[in-house]
Amino acid sequence: MKKIVKNFDDFKIINFYVGYVIMATAILMFIPIVTSLMFKEWSTLLDFIISISIALSLGIILMFTGRSKIDSVKVQWKHGLIIASSSWVILTLLCAVPYALSGNTRSFLDAIFDVMSGFTTTGLVLTQDLDHLSMGLNMWRHIITFVGGQGMVVLALSFMVNHTLGAYKMYVGEGKDVELVPNVKNTARIIWKISIVYLIIGTIMLWINGIFIGLTPVTAFFHGLFIFMSAWSTGGFAPMSQNILYYHSLSYELLTMILFVIGSLNFALHYAVWQGNKKEVFKNIETQSFFITALIISFFTALKLTNSGVYSNGISVFRKGVYNVLSAHTTTGFGNLYARQFATEWGDFPVVMLIIAMLIGGSACSTAGGFKGLRVGLVFKSIIAEIDKLLNSDRKIKVFKFHHIKEIILDDGMVKSAYLIIICYIILFFIGTAMGTYYGYPVLSSAFEAASVTGNVGLSIGVTTPSMPAALKIYYIIAMYLGRLEFISVFVLIGATFGGIKKLWLRLIKH
Repeated sequence: MKKIVKNFDDFKIINFYVGYVIMATAILMFIPIVTSLMFKEWSTLLDFIISISIALSLGIILMFTGRSKIDSVKVQWKHGLIIASSSWVILTLLCAVPYALSGNTRSFLDAIFDVMSGFTTTGLVLTQDLDHLSMGLNMWRHIITFVGGQGMVVLALSFMVNHTLGAYKMYVGEGKDVELVPNVKNTARIIWKISIVYLIIGTIMLWINGIFIGLTPVTAFFHGLFIFMSAWSTGGFAPMSQNILYYHSLSYELLTMILFVIGSLNFALHYAVWQGNKKEVFKNIETQSFFITALIISFFTALKLTNSGVYSNGISVFRKGVYNVLSAHTTTGFGNLYARQFATEWGDFPVVMLIIAMLIGGSACSTAGGFKGLRVGLVFKSIIAEIDKLLNSDRKIKVFKFHHIKEIILDDGMVKSAYLIIICYIILFFIGTAMGTYYGYPVLSSAFEAASVTGNVGLSIGVTTPSMPAALKIYYIIAMYLGRLEFISVFVLIGATFGGIKKLWLRLIKH
């Protein structure tokens, strides 16, 4: 009987915090509501009024059912991980409602796909007639990406005043593990402060640049806002179907490149630089790892594209080759090529280079996806350490360190964790590749798309379309979700769900 009561108490704690996260995110729907009013988009306005009513009602119900237990029971690791992972699932369903009501998606599954793509900052799109999308829904698409980059749990923690015990467990459950300050609530607020400051600066820069290249002031402003949200969150969504190619501007491409490279860096690194520690940019293992791999991949891609005669001059190689490599490596997914050009013009080797870049990804505790530069750096450090041990006497004990905000001793636990997550990503990638080939897509195209969803990138080679098989859409949704939350919290949710079902089934059999 005590066990049943304890399980029910766990359920109530999870309910309360999931409801809180839903409320914090659902309130953001007021922004597209105001946008729809400004542009007199009455149908879109009604869609969001219906959607926010559903979301807030569910949030209130969940908080109300869990309120009685939050002060008497301590939030445990299992609670925090389940809260984070289940919040993402429920919010994906709720935030897909305005998509489905708009009529711009073929099915609710397509709407779910686009919302998960936004929340995970992937950037793959199934929404149709993107060039004529309402301003309100376009605003919502990019808000989803911007919030997803920082994290919905991080958003909720920023506003939390009471009940902050166990907040770190929820924070870690969303794929982040760096505390900028001792208090997690203040860490969440610093993350948002950094993002908002960059949002203002970046939007103004893109707005001015947009006017300079010929957009009207209003269009330039909203395009600048949307593009910044995607660039900073390494999301890849854009207001037009041609993505960055729509602007046909070197200055716009350079500006977005700077923004998404900065956006792919660790929030702890941003905070260190803000605190005056500018040397951290050069000393940090993540930035070292990123710039080495980015330089190597860009060099070989550019060399092959030049030798193959795909592009005739250095500027074209930089704009089409290096830009897309960095977009892939930062897991942004901005593209200035049509999807099929990767397959028909680039050839196999540059596509393989992009696949590697997409899988490596950006920095840990950033808006980027992929293995992360930190883990790649740890793997190389561990290999060097093992070689050093073999070359030296067994009696000689040497401590290996790496620099990540501070000097950290390289231990077996860190290395094991890095290898484990990388293996999970590789397994997810191979399953996606196999599924693509099963449904008749070429192996390289299947691998490219699988790397894009696994690394939360958003570049497409033409596989992701509204007409692709439903099973492949579902797998891509799961892959984006697992990749963004880095597996552990999702595995805990699955274990708790099936464990609960098993216990219930056994009780029913006994009675």
